[in-house]
Amino acid sequence: MAEECNKLLEFPSVVDRYFKRWYKSDVKGKPCEDHCILQHSNRICIITLAECHPLLQNGKTIKTISYQISANCSRLQNKVSGKSKRGAQFLTEHAPLCRISSTDGEEYTIYSCIRGRLLEVNENILQNPELLKEKPSTEGYIAVVLPKFEESKTVTEGLLSQQEYEEILLSRAAVGSGTVSAV
Repeated sequence: MAEECNKLLEFPSVVDRYFKRWYKSDVKGKPCEDHCILQHSNRICIITLAECHPLLQNGKTIKTISYQISANCSRLQNKVSGKSKRGAQFLTEHAPLCRISSTDGEEYTIYSCIRGRLLEVNENILQNPELLKEKPSTEGYIAVVLPKFEESKTVTEGLLSQQEYEEILLSRAAVGSGTVSAV
């Protein structure tokens, strides 16, 4: 019985099993504002906050989440239909998806980080913002984006693999502790 339980614990999560993690660090030059892109084998990408994003650290409390990007642009108005996803808003790498403000007055803009069509935004985080903190890779995702077919192989250029991202986190920790080693 105990062996069966241990075997269950050895299996990777659904996210780790079916998605490849890509990261964009210091988005728009803002330190530690890292985003994670989960890429499925069918090209679909899920935009989430990276585990080290300031919103997920230091016990911050999320005050508001807004998909209203400008007076004329709301990501909530995105209506997709049909096989070719007609009506989807097209996003560039630098397109804002939403703005999140915390109770300490900080505001964070979450960007697409990849080019593609916006398939959906996560409206559940509007009612329950804690999903962003509790389950950032699953129920607390920001948006789902579908890259163009011809760009699906190159969409991850400029993004970091999980190993490269972990190296950046280690170098940040070394700088933060004052023990920078020579390369």
